[in-house]
Amino acid sequence: MAHKITDACVKCGACAENCPVEAISEGDAQYIIDADTCVDCGACAANCPTEAIVAE
Repeated sequence: MAHKITDACVKCGACAENCPVEAISEGDAQYIIDADTCVDCGACAANCPTEAIVAE
């Protein structure tokens, strides 16, 4: 199960910096997680300062 970035994202980049498989990229309004690449490790959620990342 992949994680999902919600509208609470402030595009700080902390999630992308901490993703071990580079599944996160910058989108127009917020960062986006590629569900096919995500290994559900939770590193992104653990490092998100706004708690904008949730399990899908």
